[in-house]
Parts: sequence; C-alpha cells; structure tokens
Amino acid sequence: MVRKSDLAWTVIGLLAVVLSCYLLYKEIRTISLAELADSLRAIPFSNWLLAAGATLGAYTALAWYDRIAIAHLGKKISWWFITLCSFTTYALAHNIGASVFSGALVRYRAYRSKDLTPQEIGILIVFCSFTFVLGTLLAGGVVLVGQPDLIKRVADITPWVSVAIGSLLLSLVTLYVLGSWRQFKPWTWGKLHVEYPRLGIVARQLLAGPLELVCAAAIIYFALPEANHPGFLVVLGVFLASFSLALLSHAPGGLGVLEVTFISAMPEVPTVDVLAALIVFRGFYLLLPFALAIVVVLSFELGQWRLRRQQAQD
Repeated sequence: MVRKSDLAWTVIGLLAVVLSCYLLYKEIRTISLAELADSLRAIPFSNWLLAAGATLGAYTALAWYDRIAIAHLGKKISWWFITLCSFTTYALAHNIGASVFSGALVRYRAYRSKDLTPQEIGILIVFCSFTFVLGTLLAGGVVLVGQPDLIKRVADITPWVSVAIGSLLLSLVTLYVLGSWRQFKPWTWGKLHVEYPRLGIVARQLLAGPLELVCAAAIIYFALPEANHPGFLVVLGVFLASFSLALLSHAPGGLGVLEVTFISAMPEVPTVDVLAALIVFRGFYLLLPFALAIVVVLSFELGQWRLRRQQAQD
C-alpha cells in the first residue's frame, strides 16, 4: 500500500520536473542538436578520461560511506560486497528519485543476506545518509566562507550573508565532532537508536562526504571548455546548490533542476557548452551506473533464487 507521504513527494517531484523542463526549454530552445553535438565532440579525449576517473572516484567514495557505517556497527563484510551494494543503491536512487525508491530495499535485501538485523540495517541507512549530509555541510561551508562572492551566482545575497551561512554550516559540523569527542546522548528516532560514532569514524566521514561531492563536480569541470572556464570552486559551488535543490525537489535524477541552475549560474559559458557538460555528467554519473546496477540486481536476485532452490532440494 502506497503511503500518502510517498505519493505527495512523488507528485512534488513530477511538478518539479515539469517546471524545470519548461524553464530549461526557454533557455535552450534556440540550440540545435548539431551545435550540441559539436560541443560534445570538442571535449578532448583526455578530459573524457578524467571525467570517467572522477566518476570512479565518486562511486568509490559512496562505497566508503557503507564501509564506514559497517565499521561503526562493528561488523565485518567484504569490501567487494559492500562496493556492489553501495553502487547499486546509489545508482538506482540517483536516477529514480528518493521519493520513489530510496535504495533502502536494495540495502535491506543485500545486508540481510549477511545476517545484519533490520535495526542494524536501519542504522546503516541513516548513517550513510548523514555522511552525505555531513559532507554537504562541510563542503558548502568551506565554499561559502572561502569564496563568499559565489553565492551571487545562485541567489541575490550579499557576501557577508554567505559568510554567515557558511559559518553556521561549519558550526554544525563542529558540534557533531564535539558530540563524538564528548559522547553526547544518542539520537532516538522511534525504535532507532543511533549513538555518536568514535572520532576515528567521524574523521573518515569528514573525508568521504566531501570527496564524493568534489569528484562528482569534477565530472562537469572536466567537460566544460577551457575558454571562459569559471574554475573548479565555481563549478563545485554551483554543483552543491543545484544538487541540493534537486534533492529537495525530489525530481528523479534532478531532471531539469541541475540544467536550469547551472545555465543560470554560469552566464560566461555558452549555454550549449554547459548543456554538453551536464550531458556528460548524466551519462557517467547517472545513466551508465543505472544500467550496470540493473544487471547487478538481477544477478543478485538470480543467485538468491538458486540458493533457495538448492536449500529446498536438500
């Protein structure tokens, strides 16, 4: 039975897609497919390789999320299994949208086969989500404080407000580290009981979270042309803003949201080149992993079916 909250977020996601696609159409209606193809062909082969490497780095960092969570739970599971589970979870969730398919089912099916309890899997899911949030807070705080003028690209806000927001984000990260160091009271959410992790675990979270975001933004960075290139910090800042908006909108794959935000925030780069860079991002970060994830899920389910059949015969 579909919950009302799930249905509501699905409707919100669809409305966000429609609105974003309409705004995007207004921006790119004068661009021809030939121009877009020329922009894609203009990307040097070395930059295609660098973008592919950045994709590998991003998904390695995502796998690290799960590995850190497993270490927090005090369990031992092979790195290969964790990597496949994490890759499949995020590849599906990024494309289908958190409001429709959060990836929790994939993790539940996979980690139950490794004898983790439902409560432990729930903690793992919350922990991985929080690692992402922590990475976003840290990376966003550093960008807002270090380059306060960047906020003008996405919002009509003065630099001092950017510094204030960035300082607040970094303060939240500091509070989390302090809670781990001083072992504050655990979080309780219904039946879920999450304790502050050890400082060593927190240190790994503070590395893995920003690493994934930096690598994902680097895909777009390498796909943009050298002429009028705004620089990596600008790309990272706009990526953090657009990716956050995409998650809040619940639009599957951030469809339209990423494009509209990047085109608006990078007026110095020709629209067709921005669009080409985002096509590269979607291809490497979203579509290719999505196709591979479907193969992984089908292979896993086939293996589980064969195992049950063999056990029934024995």
